[in-house]
Amino acid sequence: MDSMAGHSKIWIDVEDLFQYAAANPRPSGIQRIEFELCRALATLPESRERVRFVRHTATQQSFVAIPYAQLEQLHDKLTGTRPDTSRSASSKLRIVDARQQPGQKLADSKLRRIAYRLPEGLRNPLVALFKAEREAGRALVHLGSAVAWAGGTRATRLARRLRQPRSPGPGGRGGPASGVAAGTAPFGPGMPVGGAAGLEPAAFETATAPGDILLVLGSPWFHPYYAEIVDKAQRTRGLRFALLVYDIIPVRRPEWCDHNLVLRFKEWTGAVFPLVDVMLTISKASAGDLEIEAKRAGYRLRRTPSPIPIGTGFSDAAPQPAHPSRPGAASPEPARRRLPQAGSYALIVSTIEARKNHMLLFRVWRRLVEDLPPDRVPTLVFAGRVGWLVSDLMQQIHNADYLDGKLVLVEDPSDEELRQLYAGCRFTLFPSFYEGWGLPVTESLSFGRPCIISNATSLPEAGGDLARYFDPENTHEAYDVIRHAIENPEETEAWAERVRREFRPVTWEESARGVLQALAEGQGGAEPIAAAAAASAGRD
Repeated sequence: MDSMAGHSKIWIDVEDLFQYAAANPRPSGIQRIEFELCRALATLPESRERVRFVRHTATQQSFVAIPYAQLEQLHDKLTGTRPDTSRSASSKLRIVDARQQPGQKLADSKLRRIAYRLPEGLRNPLVALFKAEREAGRALVHLGSAVAWAGGTRATRLARRLRQPRSPGPGGRGGPASGVAAGTAPFGPGMPVGGAAGLEPAAFETATAPGDILLVLGSPWFHPYYAEIVDKAQRTRGLRFALLVYDIIPVRRPEWCDHNLVLRFKEWTGAVFPLVDVMLTISKASAGDLEIEAKRAGYRLRRTPSPIPIGTGFSDAAPQPAHPSRPGAASPEPARRRLPQAGSYALIVSTIEARKNHMLLFRVWRRLVEDLPPDRVPTLVFAGRVGWLVSDLMQQIHNADYLDGKLVLVEDPSDEELRQLYAGCRFTLFPSFYEGWGLPVTESLSFGRPCIISNATSLPEAGGDLARYFDPENTHEAYDVIRHAIENPEETEAWAERVRREFRPVTWEESARGVLQALAEGQGGAEPIAAAAAASAGRD
């Protein structure tokens, strides 16, 4: 890593985590990966002095710095983890979103659960009303952002014209903190990881330097004017822009997404992707998709996308491999609700949505309970929240009386429940049509549990030689592979022993170093940008 890359600061935009937490009770895969990468980058010796965390200002035109402790508190809130007393002490974090009325998150969650249990004639109007209300709120937010953006840009230009040198303050310099708002700590070598408690937009702009990196590790496409922010940072400050892309499913396979999301995602990626100096991905499959989409959409990527290694498991849910029939297979801590008996079930951990292909498993299990004696068919456990485009599936499950108890739904499982479910299952399943990586696959392997999974997109990268595969479009093939694992328990257990013996987890420190390596390799693109920024500053 060259000297410039080693000293440039990394400003990580984490606004999407707070937006997500304002509307969702539990993290999905994107949020978990983002948390772990932020934690590793904030603690690695080679990056901890360089990392700063920022959120968006109220006008969404710039950024405000936050301490790292707020991320840890947000993580604990979403995962239900008890805060570690060794972490930085601060006031209890209250997640507040100005766009959300008090109690809306709870109401949204209850509404979703109730809606999918109503008859279709009642459910569809209720869901349509909810979506219309939500989209109207988003439209008002976007309108306000546009007005604020336009007004802020004009005000900034006027301020430049009217700016006069300040009279010397008590210290002989102009103003209280030379660009840093009163009451906030300046950025400097001795500052705690994660930046000052707060930073005004002007201070953020003066705290950055040519060659610094604005890094996005999450899902910021809720922001409709992100391209303008990035373009301004590149032109006026010489910042480089780095983006981690999980997948581009809304543009590659829009049939599995909400129509409004597809429109928003297409507009966002079309404007933002051409500005990315360093494009990171979570798999080779996603990297290939990006290059295909760039050609299709007619824009040029500045660099070839760089896949990074994805960590195994999560620091708040350390895997404890164990055979379901052995003592200690399930955690001794009590769960919130009764879970199936260890060794009696097969497991899929995933949001229940059309893309994840739960319908295939429902059909396979329907056939299994018809073809085999009931005591030979393991219970099928769906662990995850009920998502979108699955109303027909949920209705079929209800009509079939959950296959007379052979199908169990564990909604929004806690991390402790996930530990128990992984540790106690015979094997896991993941029949998804399309993935950016496949976290449930590597989670399963880290617990020593065999996986029977789809052979599509990135999943062979996640499962490697330790998983067994089927075509997600072929229900008969899936049935054969799953039934073989059920009817040959000794072979399946030998497979599990091989998983426990051969699986090598990837640490989140390795993932973070993959990010740093990609940023260093992309450093060559910073020089012309920095030169342009210096020239622009000279003209102002």
